[in-house]
Amino acid sequence: MKAVSVVTIKKELQHRSNDELMQLCLRLSRFKKENKELLTYLLFEAHDESGYIETVKTEIDSQFETINTNSYFYIKKSVRKILRNIKKFARYSLKKETEAELLLYFCHKLKEFSPSIKRNTTLINIYNRQLTLVEKITSKLHEDLQYDYGLQVEELGYL
Repeated sequence: MKAVSVVTIKKELQHRSNDELMQLCLRLSRFKKENKELLTYLLFEAHDESGYIETVKTEIDSQFETINTNSYFYIKKSVRKILRNIKKFARYSLKKETEAELLLYFCHKLKEFSPSIKRNTTLINIYNRQLTLVEKITSKLHEDLQYDYGLQVEELGYL
């Protein structure tokens, strides 16, 4: 079965009742964890972006605590997983400020991580790439936010 375009889906949804739409959303939430997470964000957390950011930061903290530090292989694998989750949570929000905030927090946690990431080229590259991405994202924001995020990037510094 081939999926139809978003435009076609939108036209079809306009002809459905509120009850049918609710049933479709509930059915959609059963199939993938990401669908359920997105619905959770839209229904419960979209109105309080700062609370959402704090929730994600708490999740990042717990993920950093569970990293297996026996070898850099496991550290790299875990760091990439954390970064994938951050990207997913930022995608739910669609706000560039949220993405910049989460990436800066990730870089802060990674820089403080023990054993030091300075002993591994791959981890240094991941760190530097995220700082570059933050600079790129903030260049499109308001000047005040650019300045604030710029200070944080300078404070973290490239490795």
